Amino acid sequence: MAYLGIQTQIRRNNRNTILLLIAFPLLLLVMVYAFFWFTTTNKPDVQPLFLNALPFVLVGTAIWFIIAYFSNTYIVQAATGARPLARKENMRVYNLVENLCIAEGMKTPRIYVINDDSLNAYASGINEKSYAVTLSRGIIDKLNDAELEGVIAHELTHIKNKDVRLLIVSIVFVGIFAFLAQVASRQLLYGGLFRKRDKNNGGVVLLVIIVVTTIAYFISLLLRFGISRRREYMADAGAAEMTRNPQALASALRKISEDPYIEAVRNEDVAQLFIDHPLPKKENTFSISSLFATHPPIEKRIAVLEQY
Repeated sequence: MAYLGIQTQIRRNNRNTILLLIAFPLLLLVMVYAFFWFTTTNKPDVQPLFLNALPFVLVGTAIWFIIAYFSNTYIVQAATGARPLARKENMRVYNLVENLCIAEGMKTPRIYVINDDSLNAYASGINEKSYAVTLSRGIIDKLNDAELEGVIAHELTHIKNKDVRLLIVSIVFVGIFAFLAQVASRQLLYGGLFRKRDKNNGGVVLLVIIVVTTIAYFISLLLRFGISRRREYMADAGAAEMTRNPQALASALRKISEDPYIEAVRNEDVAQLFIDHPLPKKENTFSISSLFATHPPIEKRIAVLEQY
């Protein structure tokens, strides 16, 4: 696969980030309008109801995003069980990260560690203050210096390409739809949305909730699919270019593929940040989500690296 160049990837990710920032509030408003349309008997009342709800939707979305923007590192690290790695705790890792950053003219990101013997890593953050590289204890202990350098270079390329910012933004907004679907389901279960005395209206509300929940689910799948698998190939190519040693990264990926599963990770959205998918694969089962996987097969990535 041809390496398109870092500037091309950066422009693409910047454009996609802006599109996501615009598209999500619009989709949310469309869903709110659809809810009023299908649950209001008197159609002329739909527009006033929607206009009354409009400020709350926009303000709620803005508050959600602001909270996520300033606390995204904490949220992601909490979801993965990561903690800060002190310099004195592992000078080897700091030396590898800092040497690569100096060579690339990058500001050194924060470094975190996951206390798990499995092998995996990810980059996260929205800006220079929040950029971070997280490594599992297993990947630090089981890879040699050249292999670990290749993995770190892969994650630094994600930061340079602005892949991590795009992923964090998508995770934040998918969370909005998931939250709304959860709230609607709980209201339905506990009788907050309709009463038994109004069974017909209750049936309509129930149908709308099911539709909204289904739409939210497929939007999250489409988002994962829309964030191209190419980003992993691009990060692999960037790491090969940065270290001048593609075989070391290929060797690291081969070792990672044998045990990538991180016990603390439960969320599929957070899983897409990792160098290899950290959740156990279900054998002999078909999953719709597998069709929208954000990670290309690691065997193909190794094959591409071995062709350098």
